[in-house]
Amino acid sequence: MASVQDVLAMLRERAQPGAVEGMARFGMTPDARLGVSVPDMRRIAKSVGRDHDLALALWETGIPEARILASMVDNPAQLTEAQMERWVADFNSWDVCDQVCMNLFDRSPLAWRKVSEWAQREEEFVRRAAYSLIACLAWHDKAAPDEAFTAFFPIIKAGAADGRNYVKKAVSWALRQVGKRNANLRRAALEVAREIGQMDSKPARWIASDVIRELEKA
Repeated sequence: MASVQDVLAMLRERAQPGAVEGMARFGMTPDARLGVSVPDMRRIAKSVGRDHDLALALWETGIPEARILASMVDNPAQLTEAQMERWVADFNSWDVCDQVCMNLFDRSPLAWRKVSEWAQREEEFVRRAAYSLIACLAWHDKAAPDEAFTAFFPIIKAGAADGRNYVKKAVSWALRQVGKRNANLRRAALEVAREIGQMDSKPARWIASDVIRELEKA
């Protein structure tokens, strides 16, 4: 069974310090970052296997790549609401937020409720997590009915006026991913996008344009 030190050594072996500056230009927080690619993190996670205690310890290091790796090796069946709340409060970079939502949080039945709760929070990355979760659930939960996603439309419309960059982009991502599930949801998402486009809000108009451009092309 791998220790935290073992995993950190694997990460450091694959570190590319020169890549950190480029990552920062894409909005990834450079603090404590090693410059490890996501494919390399996935290879490490596969070699380590599922380990809940290791995931908790990796998170506590504060290293962005270690936190992303924590979401890859954690066991969704052992994920608790308290852990979700602790981790979401620590989000300070969009890539960590999205990877944790994609690799772990959306595997939990708690995710559906957390969307509604986190969308009402003021912290930028907590709110982003709400919309990232919608996108990830739309992508991964193949069994969910259309109604589960149309129920998110009021939340998406409510977030459309948030001008903060990381929230705005996540709102667009959420609506686009819902629209990509099937033809019915595509039509419904386009209708919502057009409604958002009528709002007296520059961020809302940007979101509407982004969504309509992609879904009409699809």
